[in-house]
Amino acid sequence: MSEDFYDILGVSRDADEDEIQQAYRKKAAEFHPDVSDDPDAEEKFKNAKKAKEVLTDDEKRQAYDQLGHDQFVEAEKRGGFDQGAGGMGGQGPFGGAAGGQGPFGGAAGGGQGFGSVEDIFEQFFGGAGGGGGRGSRRRQGSDLRTGLEIDLEEAYHGVEKQMTVERPARCDTCDGEGHPPDSESTTCPECDGRGQVQQVQQTPFGRVQQTGTCQRCSGSGEVYEETCSDCRGEGVVREETTLSVDIPAGIEEGQTLRMEGEGAPSPTRGPNGDLLIDVQIADHPDFEREGDDLRYHKGVTFPQVVFGDTVSVPTIDGDADLDVPAGTQSGEEFRLAGEGMPRLRRRGEGDLYVTIQVVTPESLNEEQQEALEAFAEAGGEEIEVDQSFLQKIASSF
Repeated sequence: MSEDFYDILGVSRDADEDEIQQAYRKKAAEFHPDVSDDPDAEEKFKNAKKAKEVLTDDEKRQAYDQLGHDQFVEAEKRGGFDQGAGGMGGQGPFGGAAGGQGPFGGAAGGGQGFGSVEDIFEQFFGGAGGGGGRGSRRRQGSDLRTGLEIDLEEAYHGVEKQMTVERPARCDTCDGEGHPPDSESTTCPECDGRGQVQQVQQTPFGRVQQTGTCQRCSGSGEVYEETCSDCRGEGVVREETTLSVDIPAGIEEGQTLRMEGEGAPSPTRGPNGDLLIDVQIADHPDFEREGDDLRYHKGVTFPQVVFGDTVSVPTIDGDADLDVPAGTQSGEEFRLAGEGMPRLRRRGEGDLYVTIQVVTPESLNEEQQEALEAFAEAGGEEIEVDQSFLQKIASSF
């Protein structure tokens, strides 16, 4: 196989897992040997399946991107990436944490590194225990990520939201086996029914024999004459499901909620992955949020700031009174303690900061105009109160 895995599936190098899975399903539907007339259908189907397996495995994809196609294929032939082993440490870190997809062992060291203690046992003794069938360890399914938008009131009070997600799920038709229950099976010719194949690999400890899972039968020791018509042998289908999500009071923009076990199914019948939900909070028409604090702009009249007044200020949980002292300047800020957002997983609330803005009237009646003229004259100004005077007042604030 000399063609680049991304080219085989027709996806970009920054494609996410959903795009890769979708591209693979299209290729599988086109080149599955049972439905395609293409003389090379079987080979193309195998290539697409191999490309999907590598590009949806975080460790293998990282190694593939770093090494390039030819070096990766050669390293894989030597067993360098089997079962998540540390791989070739000098070529880059294999086995480190993979973004939001969860932990995948420790980073490899120099030379022929190993990802973890289990991987060392795997290299020397052909497996370090753990269930999951012949030659394979049970590992958790991949995490999935989605987004959910809420409004500021919901973030303030906390809320239970219903959301519909599309995700991979174990095929009910074949119970994730990839073949009908009554399908005839034969001994896998690749591993002679052992479920494992042996390879010799050069390591820092010398030349050792490595035992890994047979790729052809996925460690079962058997191959089947038929594939499941619903999942086309993958054991996984797409499903749409509705989930109830508990949003805690005080959650902030960009924080992530984790729903355990609601991610992708495990390929080795281990636990499901988790569903990661990135929370976005819609802009509010009145309030601006800064962490646990809120900000609000309150419009008042010129007499209110001159003589002082008590004004009503909205909060998310009702109205509050704010004392505006005489002589308050436009742009001055006041704090209402405890009227902000609740602190997530802590006691107390943030504050509400109110900025005073003096509102200049757009027009005056005769009585108001005479009063303002008298005010101007008392200040030593001889000015006719017109629109330019109102603009002058506005600019002074």
